[in-house]
Amino acid sequence: KFAYFDYQRTKVFIRTSKIMKKIVKKKNRQNKKKLRVNKTIDLWHHLKMSCVRCSSTDIIRYGSSIKTVIDLKFGINGIKRWVVKYKRYRLYCKSCNKPFIPLICKNRYLYGHNLISWAINQHFTHQSTGEQIAAMASELFSIDLHRKWVLNLKNKVALLYQSTLSEIQNYVLGSGLLHVDETRISVRGKNQYVWVFTNLDAVFFLHTKTRETAFLKELLKDFNGVLVTDFYPGYDALDCPQQKCLVHLIRDLNDDLFRNQQDEEYKSIVSLFGELLKKVVITIDRFGLKKHHLNKHHRDVNAFFKLLDKSSFNSELAKKYVKRFSKNKKKLFTFLDYDGVPWNNNNAEHAIKPFAVYRKHGDGVVTEKSIKIYLQLLSIQQTCRYMNLSFLDFLRSGEKSVFLFSSKK
Repeated sequence: KFAYFDYQRTKVFIRTSKIMKKIVKKKNRQNKKKLRVNKTIDLWHHLKMSCVRCSSTDIIRYGSSIKTVIDLKFGINGIKRWVVKYKRYRLYCKSCNKPFIPLICKNRYLYGHNLISWAINQHFTHQSTGEQIAAMASELFSIDLHRKWVLNLKNKVALLYQSTLSEIQNYVLGSGLLHVDETRISVRGKNQYVWVFTNLDAVFFLHTKTRETAFLKELLKDFNGVLVTDFYPGYDALDCPQQKCLVHLIRDLNDDLFRNQQDEEYKSIVSLFGELLKKVVITIDRFGLKKHHLNKHHRDVNAFFKLLDKSSFNSELAKKYVKRFSKNKKKLFTFLDYDGVPWNNNNAEHAIKPFAVYRKHGDGVVTEKSIKIYLQLLSIQQTCRYMNLSFLDFLRSGEKSVFLFSSKK
């Protein structure tokens, strides 16, 4: 009997009576727990008794209201829910003959700063979805959040940290080293692209509708360092010293060798390049990426290219790679002439991995607006990670500069 009683209230209704609607609403209200208030703050003692329009002090109280803010409190041993009840006031100016709300009584949102910081950190650092964050908030703190609240929250937080992204971008582009990589994202069924720019300390992301690199000429017009990229032809038009990722080249060489193990001419090229690279890597492992120690390998590099030029190959695959080596001759071993320039683009590929995780959930669903907001906050989170800073602590601090926050640590 009880099972049938519940069934009548939970089955699919197309039309129902007003009585049944009232029963369902009453049940939903009962599910919402009334949270215990931890602290009550009367804002009357914090008010400046002057008019916001004319600065007159001839002010009287015009009314009051209560605002409850749900937040988190961080302690030494953990985190707990913290509910604060604010008593707010409305004042009346006798000079203006108009009521007004003091600034301190405005902007009291339902959720506090610590809770917002925690939710954003869960989303970007731990890759939690809106549903997962809402479930964790309910289970750990008995706070009812809606999954869409997290999605809307990103828009508000992104507005607060626009200057942070500009600062990171200027810092990365002003350094002597820049790793660049790109990856595809489906935006409402259309292929678009996300670009990552990073040095060894900071990261920022950009979104473009196409894979064309024309925007890079304007972006990198004042860049004077070394650009580390893969072999995408679009980078070749950029006017700056470039280092091609040798890991990509090794991967291509090995894949073709696996498929063409009977091609002796091609095998000889792979063997020669492998011996050259081994010598260079031994020096790097011993002394690091120091120009003083790497300069000696120019002799080995020149000998390798001279041998390729003198040799005659009949294999189509061997000819293909001889052409590839010749085309990128000035960009394969640029790192020998600079201090601290890697011979691979692993840094950029590593930086783009968090976005690849996000893409699994949002591919084909995200919009251009949402992807730009996500990339802005992801840039800040990844920069904090590169600088060995807590993204949660940065958000909670209220600081807008990652570098200023780092200097205080």
